[in-house]
Amino acid sequence: MKIWEKGFSVNDTIEKFTVGQDRALDMHLAPFDMLASKAQANMLAKVGLISAEEQAQLIQGLDELLAQLAAGTFQIEAAFEDVHSKIEYYLTEKYGDAGKKIHTARSRNDQVLTAIQLFIKDYTEQIAVKILALVEVMLQKATLHQADLLPGYTHFQAAMPSSFGLWFSAYAEHLLLDLAVFEAAHIVADQNPLGSGAGFGSSFPIDREMTTREMGFGGVAVSSVGAQMLRGKTEKTLAFAIAGAAGTLGKLAYDLVLYNSQDLGFVTLPKEFTTGSSIMPHKKNPDVFELVRAHANRLQALPNDIILATSNLPSGYHRDFQLLKELLFGPMMEFADLLDILLFALPEIKIKAGVIEQAKYDPIFSVENINQLILAGVPFRDAYQQVGRAVEDGSYVPHREFHTTHLGSIHNPGLAEIAGKIQRWKERSALFGAVKG
Repeated sequence: MKIWEKGFSVNDTIEKFTVGQDRALDMHLAPFDMLASKAQANMLAKVGLISAEEQAQLIQGLDELLAQLAAGTFQIEAAFEDVHSKIEYYLTEKYGDAGKKIHTARSRNDQVLTAIQLFIKDYTEQIAVKILALVEVMLQKATLHQADLLPGYTHFQAAMPSSFGLWFSAYAEHLLLDLAVFEAAHIVADQNPLGSGAGFGSSFPIDREMTTREMGFGGVAVSSVGAQMLRGKTEKTLAFAIAGAAGTLGKLAYDLVLYNSQDLGFVTLPKEFTTGSSIMPHKKNPDVFELVRAHANRLQALPNDIILATSNLPSGYHRDFQLLKELLFGPMMEFADLLDILLFALPEIKIKAGVIEQAKYDPIFSVENINQLILAGVPFRDAYQQVGRAVEDGSYVPHREFHTTHLGSIHNPGLAEIAGKIQRWKERSALFGAVKG
């Protein structure tokens, strides 16, 4: 069944190509299309386009479909090209003309777009909760290990003393920055396009404010043409959010792979979190973080995929947009899985204490030698040259005790300030409405 049927059949080869993966991908949209259809039925009854009896039948039928989804029995069979035709068929089979009326003052364009807007809005809220949970894990680790020093590296060269407090808090703070882009995606997705029709509105006296309230949208996409232009913009904004956060997670994973190596040995993983070699019995490989890194790298290409599919399109609907579901929905789930595995694995990472005490890290205290000379009245440039010559001629002796006495920001990585940022996110952002409630 097709909701655009006009008495002729589409060639089977053409139909297979044009339907693509919609039946599988539309399972993500099914609950949101059902909720949007409930809002549509209530609105149609309010403005007098269907009767109260028809409204009750449609709501009952849609609730039955939602129950099927919850029970795992809802399917989109091969007879239907998408979830929208399956829902309308179910309502029509049960209630006759009432089911045929659900599409009044609605196009498949705004129907699909509304379901996608709701889906992405819900997704950003769920992802934000996961990201914030990961931030809190980082903050807990930073607090626990703020006094555990490690060498900081630049250019893959040991550079200056750092701490695990600084390292964990850095990722906590950057994940909060990544949340800002998810908030932007949430704002774009929080616009109600229902009622924009095929992009040119409806001559019926529909109530778009009512459907906006019923579906929980923050606002109405006022221009019907502009509402249709959300298709592609919403997906692109989410793609940038996923790519940005994936960049942070990929860098985190790379650090952990590096820090777990024998040459550095800053962290260890529980042996049950590692894999082995088929030939080398001593190996305990950090495959989990290597795979996080690979997935994160791939996800950073997502905005480019969306841009290539949409950048040469004028306003209005085009079937090209169907590909966005294939390009985006899988990566959305992939990114959620990355957050889940990190939330599972990161709390179990063990920090090795005392790594900075190894003699090979003596040179990283050279700046502390300079600072000691500065406090004795030596100008910085003279102190720098004096210590540099000592390093070159072998007379350099690190002043570790000076560093221990003057720890500065290394032992104060702004943990209270980051905790405050977390709280402000919870209090102010629409992403965390469920958390506040």
